[in-house]
Amino acid sequence: MHQHPFINIATEAAIAAGKMIIRCFDRIELVKSEEKSTQDFVSEVDIAAEEIIIRTIKAAYPNHGILAEESGQQNLHSDFQWIIDPIDGTFNFIHGMPHFSISIALAIKGKIEHGLIFDPLRNEMFTATRGRGAYLNNRRIRVSTQRQLADAVIATNIPHGNDPERYSEYLEVFGACLPACSRIRNTGSAALDLAYVAAGRLDGFWAQGLQAWDIAAGTVIVFEAGGLLGDFTGGEKHMENGNIVATTPKILRGLLQTLAPVLPESWK
Repeated sequence: MHQHPFINIATEAAIAAGKMIIRCFDRIELVKSEEKSTQDFVSEVDIAAEEIIIRTIKAAYPNHGILAEESGQQNLHSDFQWIIDPIDGTFNFIHGMPHFSISIALAIKGKIEHGLIFDPLRNEMFTATRGRGAYLNNRRIRVSTQRQLADAVIATNIPHGNDPERYSEYLEVFGACLPACSRIRNTGSAALDLAYVAAGRLDGFWAQGLQAWDIAAGTVIVFEAGGLLGDFTGGEKHMENGNIVATTPKILRGLLQTLAPVLPESWK
């Protein structure tokens, strides 16, 4: 498979950062971390990995913009904006749980055109370029053929923090979803959840209030794998508000209809 040059650079950046992340994961007890906000953590490895990724991208494309979880925004006026999460699943990482990923996307004039999600422990590289399909380690992937919501395995992202109202809203929506599908999973990495939808390992994913770097790469990978995605109202504001539903084509309508009666106004 001939990859787009932008994906080649993202791959180079992800592999370099991934090697460093694995070295640190092997001695996780020595890794320092701190709480950015209530129950939201960052480790010194997140920061170091992000620096590696940005340095690699900037070496190839010095005038491109950056939106990164730890270091914020650079060169906002560029038509090319790289959206980076150095470790999606930091909480898993700092607790020694082997489920986290690197997420890198490129938006061109505001539209996400390229996405990469890399699981360094499993050496699984999910990539997509708009119009060229989605791949796992150079093998074409497609979403599952699941047709029935009742038989579907759906992932979600349980919110963290200290907001009782948000928890209450989430639990009501979760309660509507739980009996409607076969299984629900909360893995701790939204990026990998989206990659798994693209690869047919999950039949769907929904979450509320995520950040652009959590979902940017995953959106183009799911779309190019034949999946459908949007916000909870069936619109396309998921990148703006972080409220996202991504599924196989046959179960999107059923999932949205299941959640609609209990959907809080703030989620619409």
